Amino acid sequence: MRTTSLPVTSFPISSTPPPMNSSGHYEHKNNTTPSISSSLWMSCFTMILGTVSNFTALGILFHSRARFRRQSKAIFLQLTVTLLLVDLGSHLILGAFAMYGHIGDTTKDDSFCNIFGAFMVFFGLCPLLLGCAMAVERCVAITQPFFHVAMITVTHVRGVVLLLFSLAFVMAYLPFLKVGTYTTQFPSTWCFLPIHNTTSVANKNLVLGFSCLGLSALTISLFCNILSGVTLLQARVRSSKGYTKTTAPCARRASSASSSSVFFSLDVEMMMQLAVITVVSCVCWGPFLIHSLVVQLNESSRDSDDLKGRFTLLTLRMASWNQILDPWVYILLRRTVLLRVCCGFPTHKPTMTADCSSADNRGNSFLLH
Repeated sequence: MRTTSLPVTSFPISSTPPPMNSSGHYEHKNNTTPSISSSLWMSCFTMILGTVSNFTALGILFHSRARFRRQSKAIFLQLTVTLLLVDLGSHLILGAFAMYGHIGDTTKDDSFCNIFGAFMVFFGLCPLLLGCAMAVERCVAITQPFFHVAMITVTHVRGVVLLLFSLAFVMAYLPFLKVGTYTTQFPSTWCFLPIHNTTSVANKNLVLGFSCLGLSALTISLFCNILSGVTLLQARVRSSKGYTKTTAPCARRASSASSSSVFFSLDVEMMMQLAVITVVSCVCWGPFLIHSLVVQLNESSRDSDDLKGRFTLLTLRMASWNQILDPWVYILLRRTVLLRVCCGFPTHKPTMTADCSSADNRGNSFLLH
């Protein structure tokens, strides 16, 4: 097999499927040069777009690092930077594999196909697992802030990241240990675990493991984000009700920009980014993961190999958008951008009295752990 991270247009669809050989590989045709040439240019474009987007998002996070000085915020920053670096690596590495695959009939080379498939599996699982880790970390930070500050450190998070990378690496490396295989996929331009016509129990279990692991990560991310969002909303409501009388004089003196700045706190900003990332991952990755799972559980499908291959290719192309859209979440969903879009004016620090600032700090103390 970021499966996700291969450029969107790197898999051309020919008018007729290439024939299968005795080993189950799609044979490459030499009469598809125009399609391959067009796809090659589009692969270059999407790889450049994804690379520039990730570098831009990393630059934005670098300039915003002062806002993440607290330990709890630094952990989220560490996970975010890791996710963007993985996305960047997937664009560069898998994009290079895709373009190299267009140059010649390289998919017949078993070594090339095995390495290509291993990177597809690795860069497919890593973003999903990292997104899950980010959702769990934010959920703990918001629902159990004192436990988060006392027990969870940057060192612990680095260990978790290493564990997740190791899990993805083991899954990708199993075919090299003769547990399953990587095969050329329709239309003979990419390699992955055999999704269709699987006769080996090991191959079937690997595809099931990949799909179940990815869907589990998405499910946990959704649950944690919903819980975090509800907790933040409840805290806002309690804070508003509990300090209405105390902050009433301040509210009259504070500008509307001040209120907006309070609403778009760092916690809310991080939650919005994480929620959108989760939605993007579900929309992009869900079809491919569900399709792979259903195919393994429903072997009685009577659809033609052409139709199966085309649908799998379509779901893969949807999944490949995940790494392109991830950095734009951090580019667009920043506090300054949100304030200008939603409120129609640039952000500025509110002017308040000492008593007013003290009251606001007490009212938002829950969210600042």
